[in-house]
Amino acid sequence: MNAEGVRTFGVEEELLLVDGGSGLPLPASWALLEEYADAEDGTGPKLEAELQQEMIEVVSSAPRTLVQLVSDVVLGRAVADRAARVVGARAAALATSPLPGRPHVHPTERFGRMVDRYGVLARENLTCGMHVHVFVTSPQEGVGVLDRIRNWLPVLVALSANSPFVNGQDTGFASYRSQVWQGWPSAGPSPVYGSVGAYRAREEELMATGVLLDRKMLYFDARLSQTYPTVEIRVADVCLFAEDAGLIAALARGLVETAAQDWRAGVPPTKISSPALRLAGWQARLSGLGADLVHPLTGRPAPAWDVVASLLNHVLPALTDAGDTEAVMDGFVRLIDRGTGADRQRAVLHRTGRLADVVTDALEVTHAFNRNGTTADAVDPGVG
Repeated sequence: MNAEGVRTFGVEEELLLVDGGSGLPLPASWALLEEYADAEDGTGPKLEAELQQEMIEVVSSAPRTLVQLVSDVVLGRAVADRAARVVGARAAALATSPLPGRPHVHPTERFGRMVDRYGVLARENLTCGMHVHVFVTSPQEGVGVLDRIRNWLPVLVALSANSPFVNGQDTGFASYRSQVWQGWPSAGPSPVYGSVGAYRAREEELMATGVLLDRKMLYFDARLSQTYPTVEIRVADVCLFAEDAGLIAALARGLVETAAQDWRAGVPPTKISSPALRLAGWQARLSGLGADLVHPLTGRPAPAWDVVASLLNHVLPALTDAGDTEAVMDGFVRLIDRGTGADRQRAVLHRTGRLADVVTDALEVTHAFNRNGTTADAVDPGVG
């Protein structure tokens, strides 16, 4: 947290590497990272390997302002795409590949062990998410935050939904990426912990089973980062629109700040069970913003935009303190007007009848932003 009391935050975006002509996923990360290593100057967003060679991870800095974070996202996408072009690929903000393709594991010892251990789950996993890191002052505050944001995380899934297609078919889900992700052994919502000791005990309990390779595989919806003094929120699809990535990050920071204040004030967490949260997440993955969601405060169905309004009301004081209110309100207006990434993908397919055109459009949208994160000439999928 900086001197002004605004928490620093950052994002990790996983981008899909594709052939710019056919739209097919392309195993290019090994060559891409070699090119990037030669050109990298030690500043700006960082590129890192992911499980499959058809993916690349872009890690932002940890700024205090939303404008700078969105600028980092835009720059990171450009850096990844520039390196990808050198090796004959493009980088697209798609959370799953609309077109069929057989993934190729990135050749590291750990990734090889994952494929050996988890079989087809790891071998065919080609999903791109976005993780948001928000600074916390201590593990105690971090666990207090985890206990108080858990019921709101399905709303972030719905807002970020960007994966309706897999292997040439419409899955019926708005966020099929997050549905696939639930197959990993430790993925999903967590219980209310109540203390750092209880959180660490849960980690030890799961590690003692021998099912997980290492602590990096504690794939909770949100967790204490093992690398940074942050809470890491791991539920979102990579967003097609860079401005939506900023919206999700701002809401995540608002949730963390609101939860930390409630924790310090002794406000108890909302009582909703992990099984009920799993169902709330399932509904968000299925419908995105296109149908009812499970309300985070009542556990009952409610219209999606009523749920989003409740989220906004919940975090509004924190957004105001951070100077994010206007940008978040603008983000919601854009979502109402044009829909999520999943809506955009389906609109393109409806208009053209070709999934290859969905990928082409995604490439245009991924890179059609000014440095301030505003749309700059993305084509309306309903036109033409």
